Amino acid sequence: MKILFAASEAVPFIKTGGLADVIGSLPKELAKLGADVYVILPKYGDIPSQYTEQMETVAEFQIELGWRTLYCGIQSLRYEGTTFYFIDNEFYYRRQGCYGYGDDAERFAFYCKAVLESLQHIDLLPDIIHCHDWQAGMIPVLLKAHYSWQEPYRHIKTMFTIHNLKYQGVFGKEQLKDFFSLGDEHFTGTALEIHGGASFLKGGLNYSDVMTTVSPSYAEEIQTPYYGENMDSLLRSQSHRLHGIVNGIDYQEWDPMTDVHIEVNYRDSFSKKLQNKMKLQERLGLPVNKQVPLIALVTRLVDQKGLDLIDGVIHQLLSIDAQWVILGTGESKFEQMFRWAASSFPEKVSANILFDEALAHQIYAGSDLFLMPSKFEPCGIGQMIAMRYRSVPIVRETGGLRDTVQAYNEETGEGTGFSFAYYNAHDMLHTVYRAVAYYQDADLWTAILNNIKKKDFSWRKSASAYMALYEQTTGV
Repeated sequence: MKILFAASEAVPFIKTGGLADVIGSLPKELAKLGADVYVILPKYGDIPSQYTEQMETVAEFQIELGWRTLYCGIQSLRYEGTTFYFIDNEFYYRRQGCYGYGDDAERFAFYCKAVLESLQHIDLLPDIIHCHDWQAGMIPVLLKAHYSWQEPYRHIKTMFTIHNLKYQGVFGKEQLKDFFSLGDEHFTGTALEIHGGASFLKGGLNYSDVMTTVSPSYAEEIQTPYYGENMDSLLRSQSHRLHGIVNGIDYQEWDPMTDVHIEVNYRDSFSKKLQNKMKLQERLGLPVNKQVPLIALVTRLVDQKGLDLIDGVIHQLLSIDAQWVILGTGESKFEQMFRWAASSFPEKVSANILFDEALAHQIYAGSDLFLMPSKFEPCGIGQMIAMRYRSVPIVRETGGLRDTVQAYNEETGEGTGFSFAYYNAHDMLHTVYRAVAYYQDADLWTAILNNIKKKDFSWRKSASAYMALYEQTTGV
């Protein structure tokens, strides 16, 4: 089976969020199951030269985007067993970052058109094009509107995966009519129209053959008004072709036995984990104390991540006998909140308002508890990485957090962490109290770590679920 992933970012080439981790990891697992997997991305200016220098130009052609005739180059690179294609147009992509430009509608319209046009130039006819998030959402629309009657494209099926329903790629109708040469019939409420504009993501939902999202719970949640981002009625009507498959994590990248970033490699040795903790405390200027629990947040500092709950009870949280380490950047109000906490309580809080990959690994290895009080979380990978490094998660029961973390039950001895159901600051606070109390009980803590040890958060199970869905969709 030939599968083409169409996405706007992928590790190790370019990353702004969890989407890149998925696109970097899942193809490798699918290949182990016998699939022939390719990935196609924009060639951004920020892709490191160590990769661009290895790329080979495999095709050059012109693309018609409305009234525009545009250059398109396709470059390729084989990386860890997967062929990656890069769409080259310097006007659109030789810029800093991936998104946030005034012409993003045109940039990703070009991307969607280039993906389909490129197939006849690179001798690739996939059985299925797996489109990810709004940036690739118009590929299923174009395929059905303009290409499906042509012989090379006739048999191709499409899958569309929602990584975060909040980001919908909404632009003016007239722009999309122009870029894609689409008639009015595609701009009704049952097609692309939303709030008077038109949505790339809605195109992916309505025109793809099958839809997925990144956890079973999120698939349920987005069919409700609270989580549905004005798409809930559409998703309810199409629930028969919506599937939730939880993400995995790359077990090679996230392996405390081989991690080059951490002080002492380990698997289930609590004493070696404590050595990492004390080295982290020393590096961050916190009192070196193996008895006090170290609670970590490695996150984007944005509203989605539930940081207003922390803001609501921050004085009570800081009165707990625990240390806190924060790593991330985001909204200034949350950056300032953690900077204030660190300056006011330097013996308790280390606020690292930056992105540092090595430090992230050290925090996973050195922390005892990992807090994710998210307002919503399609999947989340922080909680799975934390458990891989034997840091016990504290989460709100939403989306992928609910699917991957089981609250510890003292009576049955089951569970891998701590959780709270309602989006409420005091519910979170009491859950943190409970987690800290359990940390001080060596037998209970050992029981939780033993439960975590049995879990498998690799891509293996998820890749099998995707393969089954590809086969069902394509009949291959």
